Amino acid sequence: MIIFGAQVEHLQQTTFPDQGIRKGMDSSKKPRQKRASNDRSGKLRIGDQWNAINIIALSQSNPLKAVAEFVENAIDARASNVTIVRGKERGSFYLKISDDGEGIPRSDDGTPDFRYVATHICDSIKKRLKNDGATGIQGEFGIGLLSFWTVGEEMTMVSAGADGGVYQMRMRKGSPDYEVTRLRVLIPPEGTQLTIRPLLTGTRQLTGERIQRYLAAELRDRIRSSGVEIKVVDRTSRAEYRVEPRQFSGRLLHDLPTPDTADAEVYFELYLNEKSDDNQVAVHRKGTRVIADITQLEGFEGDPWSSRCLQGIVDASLLNLTPGTRQGVIHDAAYERFRQALAPVETRLKGILDEQRRAEEESANRGILRSVQRAFREALIALPREEYDWFDVYARRPSAPGPGRGETDQPPLAVQDAGDGGSERMPSEAAEPGSTKEFFEFPGPLHGVLISPRSCVLPVGQSRNLRAICRDKARRLVEADLFFRWEIVDGGGSLDGHDEEIVTFTAADEPGLTILKLSLRQVEGIECEAEAMITVAESLIPEVADNRGPRKGLPGYTFRRAPGETWRSIYDVEQNLVVINNGHRDFVYASRHKPRQLRYICRLFSKELVLHNFPGLSPAALLERMVELSVYTEENLK
Repeated sequence: MIIFGAQVEHLQQTTFPDQGIRKGMDSSKKPRQKRASNDRSGKLRIGDQWNAINIIALSQSNPLKAVAEFVENAIDARASNVTIVRGKERGSFYLKISDDGEGIPRSDDGTPDFRYVATHICDSIKKRLKNDGATGIQGEFGIGLLSFWTVGEEMTMVSAGADGGVYQMRMRKGSPDYEVTRLRVLIPPEGTQLTIRPLLTGTRQLTGERIQRYLAAELRDRIRSSGVEIKVVDRTSRAEYRVEPRQFSGRLLHDLPTPDTADAEVYFELYLNEKSDDNQVAVHRKGTRVIADITQLEGFEGDPWSSRCLQGIVDASLLNLTPGTRQGVIHDAAYERFRQALAPVETRLKGILDEQRRAEEESANRGILRSVQRAFREALIALPREEYDWFDVYARRPSAPGPGRGETDQPPLAVQDAGDGGSERMPSEAAEPGSTKEFFEFPGPLHGVLISPRSCVLPVGQSRNLRAICRDKARRLVEADLFFRWEIVDGGGSLDGHDEEIVTFTAADEPGLTILKLSLRQVEGIECEAEAMITVAESLIPEVADNRGPRKGLPGYTFRRAPGETWRSIYDVEQNLVVINNGHRDFVYASRHKPRQLRYICRLFSKELVLHNFPGLSPAALLERMVELSVYTEENLK
């Protein structure tokens, strides 16, 4: 057995500047001045080597990072295949990492030089190789092997020698000793086998899937550049995973400014994605992830990095890492050059994000407008048309008399959808001779039905027609193979016709509330129901003269920022636009939540349309109309 602290004796025999001071020296002025001078200068040295090794070994707090260190050692040894096995043997969990690389460097006698590995902590041979011009090597601190202290209790490393023999080095957590023995095996292993057992209690959740996800992100570029195949076998869950370099989603950003760094290259791969908390830009160094989120670094806390619309990596080889964890960056002159190099990239990214936000706002505004207009169209179908014949929503067309329909019946309702570019036609609107339908224009099975109007006020003893509007799931009109059954479920009155698409209701001689029910069935066996409420009143308020001018269709909306003013919206008659004050405190509050903003804009539409279409009514009557319209529109908001 070879003692791990073999270098302690060498350090103790080293002569330091203060060792030449003799004991018993007199108290004359000259010697005291010399001693004081020696106390003020000297060289740093480690007072307790074993305590220093403990500090280094326990500085790595992430066991997944420790596993990544072991895999990087295999990649540095030019391994083509790395296999990570997590299993349980004799009641204890273990982790085994095998590779087919060059193995442990050999000593003069051809055996693996485990003694050099164990006695040269903080003196990495990889750093010397890189200084000599070697490339593709990542390690430089000589402390990666000690990371096993954060994973398990004991580590064994197996490698073959030039003589065909197989040798093993064993180290234990918390012990300064190591031992090298020769194993008796029939077939020498390729490369190196590293086994840690038993795993620490807190690392038993180190599943194969977690290891696979971490390595895919941590060693993304190293895997891509080296072409190494990494496989994770989790025997406890009977699963096998292949580590593939992480693939980013979104639109790859091209034509970004090239960072100006004279001493090293800064490479970045950035993608523009939909806003999500999962979007992060990681900082890498020579292919290995250093910081998972760049916003953790000073100077990168704000836009564009904190927008959560970017994902990807920024790789900078000029950065200096904290040796203990290899998960931090030293804020030195190289870090300042890194910040300055990314300044033009940040400016360009801010411009791209501003363009993206404007496009999203325009798209959201178009979506809100379509939702609001669709909700109003549905409400106007359900409400009495003689009271809500607004904005050219109802198109009057001549219709030929037919079964169940007389000359005095209401003309069909054509609902123009400016937002969707389509229209809905009533059953009486047959296709013109010679015209053909596309496949998607044919309706599907019956999905729903509503009664138009669904709510109305009727004087006692008067009559009015009610119509069934039948639709499929895509809101196309269904006309064929339908069977209607109308009935009065509550209140007075009578129905003329019980099995037609359009029926005539005659109010009773006394005021009251009547509820009609429509049961609809299609041949396929699909059934739907709908209800309508008719308020029978003694008399109605005389209709206000219609002096609203030509109808233009449902209005759109636009924003005008006026934070110091109290108005919420204004209807521009000339432009047919509802102007919304997006600086009002109510709009600011509503905009924090999309459904709330949609309801707020819908209520502003109701306010402006009621004010415009019922001129001369009292404030109380206007409020009643607004409540009625809001109820039927908000029901259809989506």
